[in-house]
Amino acid sequence: MIDVATKIIVATHKKADMPEDSMYLPLLVGADVNASVAGYTPDNTGENISSLNPMYCELTGLYWAWKNLEADNIGLVHYRRLFKGKDGQAISSAEVGTILSGYKVILPKKRRYYIETLYSHYVHTHNNEEIDETAKVIETFYPDYKDSYDKIMKQTWGYMFNMMVLPKSMLDDYCTWLFDILAKVVDKVGEGDRSAFEKRYPGRLGELLFNCWLDHQSKAGDISKSDIIEVPLLNLGDEKFMKKLIAFLRAKFFGKKQDKSF
Repeated sequence: MIDVATKIIVATHKKADMPEDSMYLPLLVGADVNASVAGYTPDNTGENISSLNPMYCELTGLYWAWKNLEADNIGLVHYRRLFKGKDGQAISSAEVGTILSGYKVILPKKRRYYIETLYSHYVHTHNNEEIDETAKVIETFYPDYKDSYDKIMKQTWGYMFNMMVLPKSMLDDYCTWLFDILAKVVDKVGEGDRSAFEKRYPGRLGELLFNCWLDHQSKAGDISKSDIIEVPLLNLGDEKFMKKLIAFLRAKFFGKKQDKSF
């Protein structure tokens, strides 16, 4: 097993049960607006975008990790959603070390929508303005990514939740690209009179953009399928599967936009 230094932040906006393994760093996202929690690192230290958390969600945590953590590999999980180890609990540092001796990238299992593409699912459940603006930004500023963007928008599956473990060098590349695109989209779309739920579109776009970036790296030869391993999710708390399914079908067939998370 290769001895690698890996740090995985656990993004949370409140006190929660955390893995005890020292690989994990509990990170209070939106620390500018959320109450401090003893023992958790706030994301408004160092170089940060903590104040943008109401829009960027856990991506303020990813930004903080990118700018402030020093490790060979850096990852992001959530307080209610972790990578599952072979023992059924949160994956351990020993297991991650073994995995990273043979793979570069750890991702959650693909989420499949079957009857929806990533684009149609987004516009059925959210506003189309921001996703269409994202396409324009990519075409204007990152035209070499356009083929990948068009491709993943037609997929019926994706790596979701903004969860990943990447080598630091890849994280540098991804975050430089991602946060520039999001800033340009937000500058154009803004907040408007949207509800708090609707304002979180940069976080949702991040999920889609990661798939675009990953596809482009594959085409460029920087990542191959053999570099990627998919790991099951460990969901803590009620996943509310039936409520999600009902909301999904209402959006697909009746044009009912989502107005809350489940």
